[in-house]
Amino acid sequence: MRLLLCLAEHPGEVVSIEDLLNQVWAGVTVSPDSVYQAVASLRRLLGDDPKQPTYIATVPRLGYRMVAAVGPWTDPPLAQTGSSRTGFAWAAGAAVCLAIVVAFLIYGKVANNRSAPVVAAKPEKSIAVLPFLDLTEGMSHEIFADGMTEELIDKFSKIPGLRVPPPTSSFYFKGKQITVAEIAKTLGVAYVLDGSVRKSGAMLRVAARLIRADNGYVVWSETYDRPFKDLLMVQDDIAGEVTKALRTSIAPR
Repeated sequence: MRLLLCLAEHPGEVVSIEDLLNQVWAGVTVSPDSVYQAVASLRRLLGDDPKQPTYIATVPRLGYRMVAAVGPWTDPPLAQTGSSRTGFAWAAGAAVCLAIVVAFLIYGKVANNRSAPVVAAKPEKSIAVLPFLDLTEGMSHEIFADGMTEELIDKFSKIPGLRVPPPTSSFYFKGKQITVAEIAKTLGVAYVLDGSVRKSGAMLRVAARLIRADNGYVVWSETYDRPFKDLLMVQDDIAGEVTKALRTSIAPR
């Protein structure tokens, strides 16, 4: 919500990664990865397509911009003062209303969606891998991101006692306007793993994050930097590292 309010306070303006870190994570030492992950989560909640954004647009190497219209949601008397604080209150109110409306739309769509795969049981040792987001410039590495998702599902399915929905179930939710909690409920899993792929020069960065579905808390997260050459080897290498971390987090004893 702090990220959403920060962007809404500057509608149409490019807000740099540094400014977002200073304003949203003031007093907390975090890396730019926190911004990338928060934007990805916010987009998933809003059902925003990064390739054709309705709310948040990525400005390569500069930052992010709120492209949705932001304005007052009421006509309070204080609007006559013209103070900057009033302007921020308008933006904040609009952002809050936007989030609430979108939340109702999301839950409404989930409730009416009868074609989604449904798993009744929800075993403790179960995990779904959501399609990884392609955050590279031009979003030209979607195939690698999808391959990363499938590689992880394959590795996880080989862990004894761990239940993992197949790729067809996971990819059903690609681009859907559904929250992580609702996806986990539909697939009947206790944990969800999501992530993203970025590229800088000859280096590829894959970020992965393990989320406990019932409370939304991040159990574990990590980033992996690899040379951009043998992509199949990169997928296998990173999937192996994530699997090791997963074993210590939720794998059956």
